[in-house]
Amino acid sequence: MWVAKQFLTSLAQRAQPGLFRRTPHCSLPKFELRYLQCTCCWRSRVPVSDFDTLNASIVGSAPCNDGKTLDAYYTPEQKEVILKLLNNAPLPELSGVKLLRGRKSINIVEYRTKNGPFKTLESVVNVPLLKHKSAVVVFNSILNPVKKERKVKINLAKFIRPEVDRSWLKDAGSIVSIVCGTNKIAWAHVDRGMTLLDWQQKDCPNFLKGTYMASFYLTDVSTVVDHLPEADFYIIEKSSISVQNTSLFPIMAHMRTVEAMLFALLEPRVPQPEPNIPPRVLNMMRTAVGRHFGLMVGESRTSGAQTVRKLMTESVTQKLPRINFPSELLVKHRNSFEMGSRRTGEELCDALLQAVAFYELLSESSG
Repeated sequence: MWVAKQFLTSLAQRAQPGLFRRTPHCSLPKFELRYLQCTCCWRSRVPVSDFDTLNASIVGSAPCNDGKTLDAYYTPEQKEVILKLLNNAPLPELSGVKLLRGRKSINIVEYRTKNGPFKTLESVVNVPLLKHKSAVVVFNSILNPVKKERKVKINLAKFIRPEVDRSWLKDAGSIVSIVCGTNKIAWAHVDRGMTLLDWQQKDCPNFLKGTYMASFYLTDVSTVVDHLPEADFYIIEKSSISVQNTSLFPIMAHMRTVEAMLFALLEPRVPQPEPNIPPRVLNMMRTAVGRHFGLMVGESRTSGAQTVRKLMTESVTQKLPRINFPSELLVKHRNSFEMGSRRTGEELCDALLQAVAFYELLSESSG
């Protein structure tokens, strides 16, 4: 008896933290209750305190064989969902299920190809690398898929220039979005609450008439500036005309001329810019707006008329539309973008979409 006691004492003293722990200040080792994870079932941990309990737990069949198969723990509807995916899903879809990346999903495809579709949940454990515990995790993942939202971080400098501190933009109460066409300038005045305050355009009869007479251009642009409402920022569309297309050089020169005049007339005249005062006039990339609304076909941007019609409809039918249209502006422009009609409101469309994209991209970039 003394020999057995000495053997157990020396064994406990040499043991590293594991199944057994010695309670300090005791002449004989007393073993705290620990747990041994069952390796052949998914249901529970096996309590372990001493040799007798350990032997009983490992040798005994109670924890691992309660007479129930995996199928007993799921409803018929749940079993149907699980088996349908395991029997029919292609390899890429299987790989998206928790624990089925890599070899496990390949093993499932190979097993069902060789042995036919799975008829029971219990039969899934015959697949190499898929035992009970893993199978349960897979089943629960199929029944309760976790949707991973891909958070896209927007780089502000990619659609707004010059670079402006984000806090200045977020504090703005309203913006005026300005788009220049070949014979008109359109604008949309939108506040922080996504309400359209003003939306109109003005004809510019001197645009693209013969030579680019600066005085003629200045007359038209000045008339537009006089009608623009007050806002914290003026966002001017930056066109994306390719310099490789020489036939569009006159249009490019026209756009750059109007853009430069708008910047000069709208930016406050200060002797020396202060570092804590943001610029009032900004450029927004036309292609960024096109991609935001899915209007790009290759490098070309398609008409935004259909998108604007949808926004106008949502303003009436939805409780929380992307932008709120006052009733008078809805009535005024309800027929401006009808399909099949001779539309003259492309600049109006672009000005509105640019304003909506500005606020939405700014919000996304704040993440």
